[in-house]
Amino acid sequence: MALDERNRETVEAFREYIEDAVAGDERYGDAERDDREDDSTLASRFRAGGSCSLEVAVRPLVPQIRVGLLTDDRWKSEEIEQGIQDSGDTMEEFVGLGFAEAGLDWNEPPVEHYREGGKYFYFATPMEVDELPDLDRDELRNKVLRMLEGYLVAFGPFVIIDEEESEEDEEDD
Repeated sequence: MALDERNRETVEAFREYIEDAVAGDERYGDAERDDREDDSTLASRFRAGGSCSLEVAVRPLVPQIRVGLLTDDRWKSEEIEQGIQDSGDTMEEFVGLGFAEAGLDWNEPPVEHYREGGKYFYFATPMEVDELPDLDRDELRNKVLRMLEGYLVAFGPFVIIDEEESEEDEEDD
């Protein structure tokens, strides 16, 4: 099932809103889009340091929004898993604490941890959307921005360490 023109415009306006909202925040890298040819997943990614990116993906055929962190580095994924385990929290509690710090009251959101396409390792929270026109609602857009901020807060220490290690490696050369 293809997206009709109206729904395509709605999804595009939502993505532009999210990308523009974080564009001036130096903690987020420039937005890069990674869209599937069949329009099943339309992702905006923001470089978060090292091999990690934050992502807001619209899955218009479900409909669903997925916010999370991804990496193509198996060892980074395992380091993050270990860090969460060492915290004593479940993944849901860990992300929920990040959400709380970002001003979002969602204590134990679902967190999916999976490998996609044999390339990326994800930590992501899906959020169902009743219908695509809901993407125009300020309340939904603000919630997605809080989710994105929550992922940055929760996973930031892993990303910051990654950036510092990269800078040290450059200095050693």
